[in-house]
Amino acid sequence: MTARLALVTGGLHRVGAAIAARLAREGYALALHKRSAAAADPVLADALAETGALSHRFAADLADPAAVDALIPAVIDKFGRAPDLLVNNAAHFAEGEWGDLSAAALAEMMQVNLSAPVMLAKALVVASEGEGQRPAIVNIVDQRVAHPVPDQIAYSLSKSALWQATATLAVAFGSRARVNAVAPGLTMATGDYSAEQVERLGKRMPLGALPTPGQIADAVVYLARAEAVTGQTIFVDGGAHLAPMARDFVALERD
Repeated sequence: MTARLALVTGGLHRVGAAIAARLAREGYALALHKRSAAAADPVLADALAETGALSHRFAADLADPAAVDALIPAVIDKFGRAPDLLVNNAAHFAEGEWGDLSAAALAEMMQVNLSAPVMLAKALVVASEGEGQRPAIVNIVDQRVAHPVPDQIAYSLSKSALWQATATLAVAFGSRARVNAVAPGLTMATGDYSAEQVERLGKRMPLGALPTPGQIADAVVYLARAEAVTGQTIFVDGGAHLAPMARDFVALERD
């Protein structure tokens, strides 16, 4: 039996690498997208070595519409068929509140975080129809879509738009594809956080802990398999989305 094929955008690093590693262990061949050539994070490199999963890397700048249009055809050319699963994980992130917002910054954010996922989904559905298959599409959004915060305004707007696009595309594609989303909370803290701050933030969650990359990957795998599920969002955030927060995590529980 031919292995199922997954395209994971931003699939070499951080949460994307954890998702790709889990998919490799689930028996998927992997089309791994990155903006430019780079080494895989250890979690993914180890999974590929241990499973022997077939994989290939594709460099594409999602800020360039032409590069987006070329990505699905490049995957089909390499693997000989369209992916069974598309995980729209890659994202552009930038700081800035509403007073700093410019039309150019917003357009760039929307291109990478909204337009690219939508156009990849469209291209996959078109290609899959010709092969008689129904792909699964999973968009990685953000727990803040349930209760918006004023921080990182362009990023927040783009993720909210992708969240709404998930249900809209599920309706538009109908039986041609299943479209769902995973909304993570704070998972892999950057250097902007202290270890003590992360510990305090975890205790602040309704479940008393922040999610792990593996738990986000669990949700992606579930949605990849859930043949009766479309247009849904799974929040993997320790319960963070259940109550409004005045600011983004990085501004809370600071030292």
